[in-house]
Amino acid sequence: MKRIVVIGAGFAGLWSALGAARKLDELRIPSDQVEVVTVNASNYHSIRVRNYEKNLDETLVPLSDVLAPAGVNWIEGVVSSVNANKGNVTVSTQTGTKSLEYDRLVIAPGSKLVHPAIPGLAEHAFDVDTYEGARRLQQHMSALSSAPASAGRYTVVVVGAGLTGIEVAAELPSRLRSVVGDRERDVIRVILADRTAKIGQEMGGAQPVIELAMKELGVELMPNVELKTVDGGGVVLGNGGRIDAATVIWCGGMRANPLTEQLPVALDGLGRLPVDAFLRVKTVRGVFAAGDCARLLVDGEHPSVMSCQHSRPMGRYAGHNAVCDLLGLEMLPLRIDWYTTILDLGPWGAVYTEGWDRHLVSQGDQAKHIKQLINCERIYPPRTRVRDDILRAAAPIVQTPPAKRS
Repeated sequence: MKRIVVIGAGFAGLWSALGAARKLDELRIPSDQVEVVTVNASNYHSIRVRNYEKNLDETLVPLSDVLAPAGVNWIEGVVSSVNANKGNVTVSTQTGTKSLEYDRLVIAPGSKLVHPAIPGLAEHAFDVDTYEGARRLQQHMSALSSAPASAGRYTVVVVGAGLTGIEVAAELPSRLRSVVGDRERDVIRVILADRTAKIGQEMGGAQPVIELAMKELGVELMPNVELKTVDGGGVVLGNGGRIDAATVIWCGGMRANPLTEQLPVALDGLGRLPVDAFLRVKTVRGVFAAGDCARLLVDGEHPSVMSCQHSRPMGRYAGHNAVCDLLGLEMLPLRIDWYTTILDLGPWGAVYTEGWDRHLVSQGDQAKHIKQLINCERIYPPRTRVRDDILRAAAPIVQTPPAKRS
């Protein structure tokens, strides 16, 4: 029996497994001839991009609801090593460690938040990188009103004004108000700090709108600063200033899962594997990569970004092509000729941009409606538990851009 192993069940990993299952189903190849196995650290698919939201209940999709109907097996565990020469991976589970042989491999374990060596950061800062981290932040904030009175009890410092940092900060004033009640609303303080000259400067034409929204939401913007230390009561900035804050949220940059470092190939600055248009890792036979672990020139010029917008189609094509490569069939090249960014701005609304220069095309309630359609519907796998529905959604196609108008 042949085996395709997929590492990860995030946006790229889940769709890689389903893409492979779909192609095998199309070819009427039974599972006793070619098996698809996914290895994931948990038994759920996390809608990670929603971790900044208050309600986390709907951000987890059980793998049993999606992979099982599609005929994909999975192992709850962590891949600790990849041996591309021997064609196997080492999997650690609660019951022990074992070697899993593969005929084709798809590497898609995603990315991790980078924690630089800032004193106190790891011990005292929160993040929304994972479901567990977002839940920990939620529990912390819910307990603030019962904590002993202190300077900065209702002050939150969000460090890092990338897309995640902006979305987190925009949600916080309303979340804090629900915690403190009417009597203490005047003590709420939310600060968004970044080393860049302008908060949200990478958002192109939407940057002035982001500044306006943050002002109306009551979020203080603090550009041109660096974080020096973090302690249990706040932060010290690079200029020596101190901010008392019971809550510090780190939203620094991302880096590909370190598993990529085990392959004999040069990585890019984000630790990603170079892949060709078929999602094959260059110079490594039988290995594909997708999502945050892979660097693909999506339109022949621009590299893929670490987002579900690119991870999902990359996964579908990687799984499809892994089957085709295994069986000696023609593979499909992936090309994506459009790029959009829809950024949530909490109760204020959202902004929608098009193109790599991020030209603003929609804002406010209209953009918010589009963002909610994406977050709550478009990026989810079918939850019907119906095999045909799931396999149909795994077709190797590139979706059209989300509609600008509701």
